Amino acid sequence: MKAMLMHALTGHEDLAATEMADPAPGPGKVRIDVKAIGCNFADTLICKGAYQIKPPLPFAPGSELAGVVSALGPGVQGLTVGQRVFASMPYGAYATQVVADVRETYGVPDTMPFNEAAAFGIAYLTSHLALVERARLTKGEIVLVHAAAGGVGLAALQIAVALGARVIASAGDEDKRRLCKEQGAHEVIDYRDETWPEQVKAMTDGRGADVIYDSVGGDTFDRSTKCIAFDGRLLVIGFASGRIPEVRVNRVMLKNIAIVGFHVNAYRDKAPERLRASMNALLDLYQAGLVKPLIGGEYPLADAKVALTELAQRRTTGKVVLIP
Repeated sequence: MKAMLMHALTGHEDLAATEMADPAPGPGKVRIDVKAIGCNFADTLICKGAYQIKPPLPFAPGSELAGVVSALGPGVQGLTVGQRVFASMPYGAYATQVVADVRETYGVPDTMPFNEAAAFGIAYLTSHLALVERARLTKGEIVLVHAAAGGVGLAALQIAVALGARVIASAGDEDKRRLCKEQGAHEVIDYRDETWPEQVKAMTDGRGADVIYDSVGGDTFDRSTKCIAFDGRLLVIGFASGRIPEVRVNRVMLKNIAIVGFHVNAYRDKAPERLRASMNALLDLYQAGLVKPLIGGEYPLADAKVALTELAQRRTTGKVVLIP
């Protein structure tokens, strides 16, 4: 097998193609011949040691993939050799073969292409669990999605619309805002315009957004507290801006709002059954035509560093996928 490995925490620019022995699945594990790999912003962070998970060197980044089961470890039930699957993992997906935990491996329908299956997992699980479990989103509420043209942003936009919410999407250029409208956003705003909190309040007759989905952090988080509705929920998804904000809790108290954290990896150990329930619900939405990953770019696995550079510099829309 081949893998793209980090031999030092020097950043994704130093990913190196490496030949390795084919892995053998242990108890409760499955080996998957990889057909497509989803790229995430977290992949750029883990390559420079700036992510919550710090694997021992050398390691391959990557937390999601789609492919075909090629071997079953002892005790594995519910999957068969030759089955089309999606799998998630803490790291290690940038490879032509992987060994995944059966608990995080899901069969996918024959109608779902491998590139969409690889793009479906982390972004859609993150957005679904955050909106449904953490924010308790209900039909008719107003959702503001930041960075809505990216992988997790578009997933959140589509899911919120599918659940009956009114969605305001923020994006940094006209093409991305047009894309958000095409994907179902009811209104769009330019987050580079510092008056956007006032625009959100004007769009909602002064009410503000009931749920704000923030994967950006920094100034975006700070300004979000100015346009959140009474009893609103501000979802903390990530910090793509590079600055982790600090909360002024007097505003949390006076506006009766909740700052709600979300990290999908925590569900692996604490509540794996909720991951599976969420994936089943998402596959139902996919089969009904209510959600569909937008593939913004495909790159050969050997060009992983190029793909991550495009992602890190925000030159992508939708999901970036690697093809072994």
